[in-house]
Amino acid sequence: MWITNSPICDVAVVWAKNEEGRIHGLVVERGMEGFTTPETHGKWSLRASRTGELVFDNVKVPKENLLPNKSGLGAPLGCLDSARYGIAWGVIGAAMDCYDSALRYSQERIQFGKPIAAYQLTQKKLAEMITEITKAQFLTYRLGQLKNEGRASSQQISMAKRNNVDMALKIAREARQIHGGMGITGEYPIMRHMMNLESVITYEGTHDIHLLITGMDITGHSAFRSDQ
Repeated sequence: MWITNSPICDVAVVWAKNEEGRIHGLVVERGMEGFTTPETHGKWSLRASRTGELVFDNVKVPKENLLPNKSGLGAPLGCLDSARYGIAWGVIGAAMDCYDSALRYSQERIQFGKPIAAYQLTQKKLAEMITEITKAQFLTYRLGQLKNEGRASSQQISMAKRNNVDMALKIAREARQIHGGMGITGEYPIMRHMMNLESVITYEGTHDIHLLITGMDITGHSAFRSDQ
């Protein structure tokens, strides 16, 4: 479920267990009997993305379609790390766009004879927004340095993904308040970012799961399941 580009893909990379219970990657091709990709409709978030399912009904995949160089859970999790790292940067861009729009609007919107940017509560919102964006930029920049050195851990990537998405959502909501009623219109980018971020906070690992990944990293205890 919820597979990006599935309705238009020619190939799908699928991870599945073999008879021994070992996870392998394999390439499933458009046109294979029993392989269909129905599209998901009615989305109110990430609407520009073609999303759907991968449905397998007794699909036969030849052995040459197995990915040869990696097996086990580490292979798909390595893909997740790359996606989560990209998200950590991408949501900073959404936050920056919301902040920029709010800053410009606050300087143009005149209330009681002066721009609302001149009022203390508006300045508080804007100052906190740029502070949180800057903190997220430094966090992700340092993570990128570690990644280039081959030292970035999955747990560090989870922390950045969770922190930055949460930051971006909060900034989008604050920016919407600065815009007032205009913030819900298509004239400004706020609601588009806010609705998209509602998907981002749950995809590639939910907000709560990333919290538990950090918790396991710092305590050494897994909260995902009992050891019994």
